Amino acid sequence: MSTEGAAMRLVGVGKRYVKYEDAPMLVTRLAGLRTRTRRSSLWAIRNVDFELQRGDVLGVIGRNGSGKSTLLRMLAGVTAPTEGTVMVRGRVAPLISVGVGFHPELTGRENVYVNGTILGLSRQEVDRRFDEVVDFAEIPAFIDTPVKFYSSGMFVRLGFAVAVLAEPDVLLVDEVLAVGDIAFQLKCYDRMQQIRDRGTTIVVVSHNLNAVRLLCPRVMVVHDGAVRFDGAAEEALALYHDLLGPQPDEAATIDEERAAEVEEFLLLGADGSDSSTFSSGEEVRIRLSVRFLEPVNGVVFGISLVSEEGVPVYSDSTNWEGTGTFSTGQRAVFEAGFRLSVPTGSYTVGVGLRRADRPVSLARTPRPRMIYVAGRHTVNGAADLGARFRVADHAGPDEAV
Repeated sequence: MSTEGAAMRLVGVGKRYVKYEDAPMLVTRLAGLRTRTRRSSLWAIRNVDFELQRGDVLGVIGRNGSGKSTLLRMLAGVTAPTEGTVMVRGRVAPLISVGVGFHPELTGRENVYVNGTILGLSRQEVDRRFDEVVDFAEIPAFIDTPVKFYSSGMFVRLGFAVAVLAEPDVLLVDEVLAVGDIAFQLKCYDRMQQIRDRGTTIVVVSHNLNAVRLLCPRVMVVHDGAVRFDGAAEEALALYHDLLGPQPDEAATIDEERAAEVEEFLLLGADGSDSSTFSSGEEVRIRLSVRFLEPVNGVVFGISLVSEEGVPVYSDSTNWEGTGTFSTGQRAVFEAGFRLSVPTGSYTVGVGLRRADRPVSLARTPRPRMIYVAGRHTVNGAADLGARFRVADHAGPDEAV
């Protein structure tokens, strides 16, 4: 890719922070003791190299604390890199925090003019586009109300409307769009598509993987402060799920009973290995290995599949009452399999065990596993039902069908 006229270029970029440890505590102060505060360096992100041309759209994904927002703040000029060079050409509109740049005591109207001026617009230009901003933000009844009384959703709507008001050369969008409702998010995505078509370069940081897939043909995966991948969206999302891997169950709900313990929770693909990425139509085999801590007569094994938006896609269970007693110390492996007839997207697979004679969980429920399913690009909705298309009949312009 040619560097001539690039809208954005980063070379060897890294950001280091100083971490302070052993800060004096109150009891130490009261005792009159002196302590030494230790300082250490923490690299939030390092060795970043990439380039974007006009009209490019880049998605940035990664776990919390991976360095995504630090990268965006360097692009916005909010913080300077510790090493390397950051070059961004043209007018930059950053939307990296709810209400950033808004003065709480000023009204929505006044903040539109102040932020429009900051973005380089004249008062006449803001006058000309003011009604468009208010219409997009959908807050005409509150435009003359101080923004300190706005909800977070109102902040986001007005902030995004002002950010795109100036028709920026570069638009930086952080996770703040997740605060708005679904209808507003779709409205924002449509507007970003429009300004991209006009040549605006867009960088989006989001945990909404489906939105990233739809909006960003190129996606960067940031993990532990390093860029692990930069390329096609489908490959990036698959790698992201692999990096997540099986999650610890420290956030699992507390069950009523501990008659068993889960030793292993696997999702097996076609090759028989544990996996986090599948193809639409592929069969996933769920395997739950359990050790019983006391005798149990009859077990119900349940499974669930939930979409990224939290919508239940599928759930099922089997009542095995009367199959015998599992004795103390006995190990058992419960399995279930189903075909992933779903569109491209992220999903979570959950499992559970309970007694057959009463709704009591037998073991601490393991954290649901996140998976990524790569499907056919023409399919949308909750399921891939495999429609078959054909032309039933064909006739000339003067013939009856």
